[in-house]
Amino acid sequence: METQKTFGSFIREKRLAAGINLRKMSGLLEIAPAYLSDIENDHRYPPEKEKIYRIAEVLDLNRQETDELFDLSAGNKKNLVSPDLADYIMAQDKSRVALRLARDSGAGEKVWEKIIRLLEEERNKQPSEE
Repeated sequence: METQKTFGSFIREKRLAAGINLRKMSGLLEIAPAYLSDIENDHRYPPEKEKIYRIAEVLDLNRQETDELFDLSAGNKKNLVSPDLADYIMAQDKSRVALRLARDSGAGEKVWEKIIRLLEEERNKQPSEE
């Protein structure tokens, strides 16, 4: 049986893969080693959004890994949203309308794939900042 990935286990896995010991990482994050150990062992809730971004930076995570880290920070609790998305969702009236419409219409993976492609096309139309 495979162990479920958690916020803490993800951080530990990435920290070890990067060759960073717990004491060094806690120093880079400006937190106590015992606190980081508690997070990695899932004895503490994930820290606030800014600290999660800092963890991603210290571990040199790519965008996909950072998104996964945020998703794991919400845990398996049904009523939690990844902290990197909550502010955006609540600040955009139309995003809430779209999410409720998707929920109420039973939008599945195929619909979300179309929406993602549309959003990627929009992003690609924007001039790059070079």
